[in-house]
Amino acid sequence: MGGGRVEYLTLEATGYCKCGQCCGWKRNLLLRPVYAYGPMKGQPKKVGVTASGTKAKRGTIAADTSVFPFGTRMRIPGYGDGVVEDRGGAIKGNKIDLFFKTHRQALEWGRRSVVVEVRHP
Repeated sequence: MGGGRVEYLTLEATGYCKCGQCCGWKRNLLLRPVYAYGPMKGQPKKVGVTASGTKAKRGTIAADTSVFPFGTRMRIPGYGDGVVEDRGGAIKGNKIDLFFKTHRQALEWGRRSVVVEVRHP
């Protein structure tokens, strides 16, 4: 997995996908995706693109980047390896959000407390 300092932390892990329900976007009158709420409400939204600018895929992790900066690598039991490349408004402290291809897969993951191997950059 590579990386720097390693630690094992108990984190709350939830699932998300690129849908509007998970990522806070909707379609405007022109059917273009825009932010549904918050300070960017109504502004164009690039669906499936993370806060770090990468394309979201299996292994993409959203985290509080003041705790786990972009590039932090993690090994999550039942999910596999991932890298922090995204952030979310509800992801604060020792919480992570794991990307899934479909909304159904994200819901099936649900909310779990897991012991995660964290490799800090």
